[in-house]
Amino acid sequence: MTMTMTMKTDRFHRLRRRVSTLVLWAVGALMSIAAMADTGGIDMNKYQLDSGDTISIRVFGEKDLTMEMHLGDSGVINYPFIGEIRVAGLSPSQLERKIVAGLKGDYLINPNVEVTVVEYRPFFISGEVNTPGSYNFLPGLTINKAVAMASGFTPRASQRKISVERGQGDSKRSFKANLDTRLYPGDIVTVEQGFF
Repeated sequence: MTMTMTMKTDRFHRLRRRVSTLVLWAVGALMSIAAMADTGGIDMNKYQLDSGDTISIRVFGEKDLTMEMHLGDSGVINYPFIGEIRVAGLSPSQLERKIVAGLKGDYLINPNVEVTVVEYRPFFISGEVNTPGSYNFLPGLTINKAVAMASGFTPRASQRKISVERGQGDSKRSFKANLDTRLYPGDIVTVEQGFF
């Protein structure tokens, strides 16, 4: 009788651990989806900061260390007590960790740092649109909306020959796109001519 009770108790605890693990996994997945929805589909864990972005750095309880800055072409910022930090190519969370490491110990016991993107770098659209150029990026932007921002297609434009160049340095890639393709900050959209 005692052995049967022990076996049932063990099964119950194993089942409870499995359910707990599944619940934690589901909560994590939902938080990840919610974070991407807030940023218009941009995964902030993978988003790499670059020149043209405006970021906010908040150190809770430390007004002198809280600031907003525009990233210049150098991709480097000068931060109090730490000095120069190479920001280009880092995600917001990587920059948070760098600032925490720089402030921890000599300046603060347990710094609580938050880095957010206040304004994304512009995207570019060229080729067969009426007003090619750079435009402010807005979360949720698609090629269709980008073309509208550029005053529409020219009469010679092909709506099937659209390409996007994305990324920086070695991670730069080009791909064929359609009107529903979501854009990222810094993307370069090219609309080619159609043959009639």
